[in-house]
Parts: sequence; C-alpha cells; structure tokens
Amino acid sequence: MGTNINPVIENSWKTMLSGEFDAGYFIELKSFLLEEKKKYRIYPPGSEIFAAFNYTPFDHVRVVILGQDPYHGQGQANGLCFSVRDGVPKPPSLKNILKELNDDLGIPVPTNGNLEKWAHQGVLLLNATLTVRAGQAGSHQNKGWENFTDAAIRKLSDEKENLVFVLWGNYAQAKIDLIDLSKHYIIRSPHPSPFSADRGFFGSKPFSKTNHFLQQKGLGTIDWDLS
Repeated sequence: MGTNINPVIENSWKTMLSGEFDAGYFIELKSFLLEEKKKYRIYPPGSEIFAAFNYTPFDHVRVVILGQDPYHGQGQANGLCFSVRDGVPKPPSLKNILKELNDDLGIPVPTNGNLEKWAHQGVLLLNATLTVRAGQAGSHQNKGWENFTDAAIRKLSDEKENLVFVLWGNYAQAKIDLIDLSKHYIIRSPHPSPFSADRGFFGSKPFSKTNHFLQQKGLGTIDWDLS
C-alpha cells in the first residue's frame, strides 16, 4: 500500500470511500501493515488487497457476497472472498459453494476456483478483513479493516437499491445492521464450511434466488458458470 494514504483503488470506490483514507483508524491500519510486512509474509499481495473493489466498480455492483478473512495459505488469496488463483486447489468452503451451485442450477463443478468471472459481472466478493499474515487465520482482524469494509457496505446500502446481499454464516449475518432491508434483498444461510454446510447451506439455492430477484427487477442475471 506504500507509505502514502493513496491506495490503488478503482475511482468510483475511491470517491465513495474518500473520507476513510484519511481517518485515524486507516492511518493506524497502514502503520500496522507496514510493520507486519517487515516481519512476515502478508496475503494477498499488495496489488490485490483491493481486488474486490477494482474488479467490481461501485456503479456495477448488483450482488454482495461477504466473507471474513483472506485465505492464509501460500498462493491462495487473490483479493476476492472465497476465491483462489488459477490452478490452486479449491479450499473446503469453496468446494461446497461450487457443489451447491451444481445442485442449484445444474452448472458443472469447474476445475478452477477463481471467481473473477463473477466479480466482472457485478458480484462484489468482499472480505471484512482484506489482509492476513501467512499461516495465521484472523491475524489482521480488529486492526481497522472492518471499519473500512463496513463503510463500503453502508455506502452500497445507502446509495443503491435492489442489491442482493448474500450472508453465509453468523459473521456475515452480523453485518445485516448495516443494510437497509427495505431497499435490498437478503439471502442468508449457514456458512459453506464443512463444519456447518450440512445445517442448511446445502439446499439453500442462493444462486437461483439471486437471479430470480435480479430478473424480477429487470437488472439482468448473473452467469454463474465458471467454465
């Protein structure tokens, strides 16, 4: 992110979140990250920290899928929640997401787990925390990122209408307080993790529900097929 308070983030988001970059919490967050980088490997790489925003400009957002943390394994995180780089084995939660996609819409399970195609169509794949220390899940939580991503969710809720917010698991569902439920459509279920997928994630049909809502509103559907 460099030493200045001028991160590389897509222009519409930069405008919407302009007040955040000079906020005290963000300046402290940058100092924390600079110190972390001196001692540890951080994921994703600096150029991909804001990938969710860069792939999906504010004006293009139609769907928001909320995650918690980037993957902390080598080469996994690419700045989009639940997504991995091309050629990287799919983590368990992602496998379950793609299994549900197959069950829901009959789309074959892809060999690849890179979700960039969704992001390009207006699916904001946003983690609450945008960085992590290699090998240490949750290591960058409560350092300021949540303030930033909460601000992004609030802006989406306030400035847009008829968004689909997909909230998997308790952590994501806690963000419901940031969303105007009179203007937006909420899809919630247990998390796709192997620990909870059998408790209601499987069979929840989030992909067909999303497309049905978007179609009703005349907003066009998402092509969820990653092949």
